[in-house]
Parts: sequence; C-alpha cells; structure tokens
Amino acid sequence: MNTYNMELPLTKEDVKKLKIGDIVYLTGDVYTSRDAAHKRFKACIEKGEELPIDLKDKTIFYAGPCPTKPGRTMGSIAPTTSARMDQYVEMTLKLGVTAMIGKGDRADYVADLCKKYGGVYLLSIGGASAMISNQVKSCDVIAYEDLGTESIKKLYVENLRVIVGIDTNGDVFQKREIEKYREV
Repeated sequence: MNTYNMELPLTKEDVKKLKIGDIVYLTGDVYTSRDAAHKRFKACIEKGEELPIDLKDKTIFYAGPCPTKPGRTMGSIAPTTSARMDQYVEMTLKLGVTAMIGKGDRADYVADLCKKYGGVYLLSIGGASAMISNQVKSCDVIAYEDLGTESIKKLYVENLRVIVGIDTNGDVFQKREIEKYREV
C-alpha cells in the first residue's frame, strides 16, 4: 500500500496509479451529491437538458452536510452509505466523474464500471463528521438549493484522508481484506 498527497481535480491518468488499500490525502474541490441530486441529474439527461455542473474530472462526495453553525465553515459532514447511489454510477462515470467518496460496500457491478470507465471509489470514515468538517475550508451551494442538506455543494478540502476501495482494475479492497481473515 502506498500513500499519496493529490491535488484535485483528479484526471483518469491520476487515478490509474491508485490501488486498493492506498491512502490518499486530497486537497482541492469535491462536490457533494446524494440520492436526490443524482435523481435530478438523471431527469436532466432524460429530458436532454444540461446538467447544472460539468462532471468531467470531478470527485463526488456522497454526503449531505448538517447546517452550518455560526463561526464555522460548515456543519458536520460524513459519508453517506454509497450503495444508495449504485444505480447512478454508470451515468456519472460516463459523464466524466473520476472518483466517488463514500462508505460501505458497493454492488458487484460497480467494480466492473470503475474498470470500464477508469474511475475509483474512495472510502471515507463514517462517524467522523466533526473531524472531516475541519478539513473543509470553504463550502458553496452550486445547484439544487431547494434540496437543503442534499443540495450540490462545492467544498474546498485540505488533506481529506480516504482509502482506495475500488481501483481502475476493478479490484475491491473489502473483498481482498475479508479473504485474508476467512477461516480455511
């Protein structure tokens, strides 16, 4: 396993070197998007409308930050269970997304899609919302403000620690690690 400090945005070339289990510290812009925003992306595409954001080389953080308290950049933020966005992965990867940040296992086909489109799934720490919010230096709502916490936000993060969960070869970190401890 390797450790990388990477500047965002990540390109398809950048993520090719990442392997499952690698630790990555991200600095730059990530974009929050959860179920409701993904549904709207899909509706826009089906209607032939332009998306409110160009997804090429973007990193999507499956998160819906809590409201911001006075004196803070943002409220607590932690990854959402990623499996809820599995049905939208092919759509977002086709649109140019290079990385998705979330928590938990993904459907088996997500690894195949990461391999096909050259994307990665990055694991963040669930339950560490206060710590993660300290790594967010700015937060701007850029689309779907009516969705509240599920609006699309551009976050500037510094040294956001993630682990490569699925790499561009379609390898899955959780599967490898479980096999290590399986009784023979």
